[in-house]
Amino acid sequence: MAALVALTKPRIIELLLVTTVPTMLLAQRGLPSLRLVLVTLIGGTLAAGSANTINCYLDRDIDAVMKRTSRRPLVNKQGVITPAVALIWGIALGAGATALLGLAANWLAASLADAAILFYVFVYTLLLKRRSASNIVIGGAAGCFPVLVGWAAVKGTIAIPALVLFAVIFLWTPPHFWALAMKFKDDYARANVPMLPVVASPAVVTRKIVIYSYAMVAATLALAPYAGWLYTAAAAALGAWFLLEAHRLHAQVTAAADRPFPMRLFHLSIAYLTLLFAAVAVCALLPVGHW
Repeated sequence: MAALVALTKPRIIELLLVTTVPTMLLAQRGLPSLRLVLVTLIGGTLAAGSANTINCYLDRDIDAVMKRTSRRPLVNKQGVITPAVALIWGIALGAGATALLGLAANWLAASLADAAILFYVFVYTLLLKRRSASNIVIGGAAGCFPVLVGWAAVKGTIAIPALVLFAVIFLWTPPHFWALAMKFKDDYARANVPMLPVVASPAVVTRKIVIYSYAMVAATLALAPYAGWLYTAAAAALGAWFLLEAHRLHAQVTAAADRPFPMRLFHLSIAYLTLLFAAVAVCALLPVGHW
């Protein structure tokens, strides 16, 4: 069971769920029913676990040659589970997510969760990851679907605020992941995966990180008409913090520093997204802060 759970990449799922609940609160303009929140969180966990498990199944050959992923259950040589069992587990999780969301929330939420699984497996893992340096830019869209699932679970439709939050995560993903890929550049090169830091100079990578960071902050401010002035103030302050760190990393690289610190931006990006969505949640619940 521990190996099966490890295949789902629980730490990644935690970050996805951080974006789901605040989106539900914003859609409801208050607290949705506890039942609906639990159904959406469990369904989202199953869907993300399905995508991640199938990803581990498909990528077990490159996971075996990368230090960062060499402890994953299918490649750690302990033989606890076989690839066939992992594939069945991944498919079963996806089927469970579809049934739970469809029957206990609505079929739009279920369809969006299924779209996320299919996009991650077929577009990112099979089509882009080993072929294009744009893999995480396009493929990262799979991680944006939880906000659409959360909104659809509450409203039964998709609206502009949900699409804005989708855009925020879409633009956040490249700076977040490229910072990690800078740290593990040699790992990706060894596995022949063309992540941007493998095929481009550090200066090019950090320049793109800065560009995407500005676009991301602009997207967060586009939510202002729907989330209110208190959220806007928080988003502006958090955005300034993120941009400062992105510029710092770029300055380290362009100054030919011996040891740039990309993981500092990576860890900051997680805190940033968590705090930004916490602001969304708090401002959706507060009786003040609206325009």
